[in-house]
Amino acid sequence: MKVVIPMAGLGTRLRPHTWSKPKQLISVAGKAVLDHVLDTLSSLPEAESVELVNIVGYLGDQIEAHLKLRYPHLKAQYVIQEDPRGQSHAIALAREHLHGPMLMVFADTLIETDLSFLADEQAEAVAWVKPVPDPRRFGVAVVDEEGCVTRLIEKPTEMDNNLVVVGFYYFQRAEDLLSAIDEQMKREMKLKGEFFLADAINIMLERGLKMRTEKVDIWLDAGTSDALLETNRYLLNNGRNNTKQAVQAANLVVIPPVFIHPTAEVDNSVIGPHVSVGAGCRVESSILRDTILEDEAQVKDVILEGSLIGRRAQISRRAGLINAGDQTVVKL
Repeated sequence: MKVVIPMAGLGTRLRPHTWSKPKQLISVAGKAVLDHVLDTLSSLPEAESVELVNIVGYLGDQIEAHLKLRYPHLKAQYVIQEDPRGQSHAIALAREHLHGPMLMVFADTLIETDLSFLADEQAEAVAWVKPVPDPRRFGVAVVDEEGCVTRLIEKPTEMDNNLVVVGFYYFQRAEDLLSAIDEQMKREMKLKGEFFLADAINIMLERGLKMRTEKVDIWLDAGTSDALLETNRYLLNNGRNNTKQAVQAANLVVIPPVFIHPTAEVDNSVIGPHVSVGAGCRVESSILRDTILEDEAQVKDVILEGSLIGRRAQISRRAGLINAGDQTVVKL
């Protein structure tokens, strides 16, 4: 199974954090966003033989270094998308690596799904979907009476169809998708200057593709600071809480759920709820709620809520909401 993960976007909605790292490497609940995505792939049939095809761009060398360090057992290819022109363009660049079955996974959204059913999947393609109250900001799947997808619609104006596609697709034959992308580019089918995957899939449907939907209950976003904090809250509430293993100190109060890395130093502080403290962090005389501290961040004499503090940032004598990128220094 080939798993294509486009990661060449600049992540402008997550600045200042993405000035220094790809958004897929931002931490949430003690792990990089990309790590949570790869956790989902562990349920694939024959997961040990999965081959990642990573589409990278600016700062893409960090993605490669991260995967080599954390997932040395995974076979991985890297394709550079220097001039991002959309999802279909990214897949087209990876053409030489794509043969047979493939998954297309967008790494700024996280879902909970069991992929083991793909061992016996009969459909030529599967689109993962989630019903939402207002689908107009997303793309939706139109299905017939038998549950087969007839068309994908990007940002619909109507509310009657709320089956939103969540950025997770299976294709039995990557070659068929590449052929449709070639046709899409020939027709110049773009939206705001980009080639979207939905148009290529619609071409495949015109050609008779049999695609069904697979519903998910949990679909988490990691594309903005607010969304990251919301995702952090969910993950801490559902399996990532390590309160019992957290730092033990007489002058420390922990209000679960939290994630505190074993190498973090926390002293004379109140931590939680919904706080993630990364590796090598130093927290002193502080109160933290609903906040993420990335690796090696240092905070002292602060009261933070709803904050995202980057790697090796140093914050002291501040209160409120702070969104500080890597190595930022904020002191009196």
